[in-house]
Amino acid sequence: MKDPYRVILRPIITEKSTLLKEKNREVCFEVDPRANKNEIKQAAEQLFKIKVENVRVQNRRGKIRKVGRNEGKKKDWKKAYIKLKEGEKMIEYFEAV
Repeated sequence: MKDPYRVILRPIITEKSTLLKEKNREVCFEVDPRANKNEIKQAAEQLFKIKVENVRVQNRRGKIRKVGRNEGKKKDWKKAYIKLKEGEKMIEYFEAV
């Protein structure tokens, strides 16, 4: 099994993720691009001591960035939406990561 700290990299705190957290009991994280849904679920349950209902993932393409006449590309990354089971305490971001 992979180290959970290498699977879940950081929380994504945006307006959309905050609304999902309040309404749907979902939290959003940047995860390792090679991790699958089962690994993400196990890592979240182990790190935060919670029960996960389901996991949705998005593969995000890195954006092209220009600095002067030089052009580069940000890395591709993966985003995971983790839905908590009913009755579970909500994850506070600065608790375990």
